[in-house]
Parts: sequence; C-alpha cells; structure tokens
Amino acid sequence: MRLAVWAAASATVLGLALQASADVYSYRDRSGTLVFTNAPAAPAARLMREVPPAPRMLVPLTREALLAELAKPLPQVVPTSYDGLIREIAERYRVEYALVKAVIKAESDFDRLAVSRKGALGLMQLMPQTAAQHQVVNVFLPRDNIEGGCRHLRMLLDRYGGNLPLAVAAYNAGTRTVEDAGGVPPIPETREYLARVLRYRLAYLRERAGVLARR
Repeated sequence: MRLAVWAAASATVLGLALQASADVYSYRDRSGTLVFTNAPAAPAARLMREVPPAPRMLVPLTREALLAELAKPLPQVVPTSYDGLIREIAERYRVEYALVKAVIKAESDFDRLAVSRKGALGLMQLMPQTAAQHQVVNVFLPRDNIEGGCRHLRMLLDRYGGNLPLAVAAYNAGTRTVEDAGGVPPIPETREYLARVLRYRLAYLRERAGVLARR
C-alpha cells in the first residue's frame, strides 16, 4: 500500500510540475478576477505563450532539468515544533499541509527569525508589503507569519485556478512577473525554487503516505 501511495504522489508532483512549461490560458471570471489555467473551460479563455528566454540571463525549465531535480535524494523528513501549527492553519485556509511545510523549508529552513538580503522576514519569508497586505502584526511570531503565508498561498492558488506551479512561482517572483511571462517565468532562481519546493513537498507527501500505510 505504501508503494502505491508513494507512486501516486510522485506522479501527481511530476504532472503538476510539467504543467508549468505547457500552454497557459487566461480569462476573467464573473467577478472580474484574471484567472490562469492550463485546462481552459471558459469560452473566453485565450492562449498565452511563454516569453522566450534571453541569452545568458534566462533559462527554460526543460523536462530533463526538472526530472534531474526531482531525482535528487529527497530531504530527510524531521518533525519540527511548528508541525501542529502548520497543519492547523493550513487546514483553515484549505492549503495543503505538505505545500506549506515545503515553502517554509525552502524559504527559511524553519528559522522564525530569518531575514533575507531582499528584506523577506520570518518562517515564510514575507516581504513587508505582503505582510501588510495580509495584516500580519508580528512577522517573527510563528503563528502570525504562517497565517500570512497561508493567506498568500490561498490567494495565489485562487488567482491561478489551483495551478500549483504558477502559485509557487508567484510566491517567489510575484504575480506581475508570472503574468508578464504568461506562465512560470524563465528566471533561474524562480525555476530552481519551484523544483526545490516540489521536491520538499514530495518528501512531506511521502511522510504522510507512510503514516497512512502504517495505520
């Protein structure tokens, strides 16, 4: 049973990741929100093309590169003091626990006092404007920071119709960059970040699958 669940989780992650380099369609829903999807259902959806990479500055995310990244050894899954809090807040915002934990792992490696060179703060490395947007009172307080990060992920997932690669790319590079590119932007840092988050997520999904298989 464990192997079956693990295989299904691997296929899901790979399928979601490969969608990032596929065609992306956009349309506005009834509320006027711009929605991006790889599986258009609305008649008004129009095809968008990814911006071609510029020499030496931008690199495409190829199937081979992604497979190579996902083939790397998965990180060791170690329980943290934040797991219960992550699960509680993620469930409240209907965001996958494994995704939230993967973002925290990639962003700060669970350092609640982390500060990046660009000014991102706390566990989920919220930029000051993002923290203000989601009414985060204290970015270094784990509950406040994870609340803000989960709200932001929920907003991004809704904005892109549940497309996980686009949401993760926008968490790293911003919505304008993703939308200007018409998909996952061909920026090395963002593409490496996306692959890393997917790999961490896979490790946490495997952890969960193992728990369920043992029950």
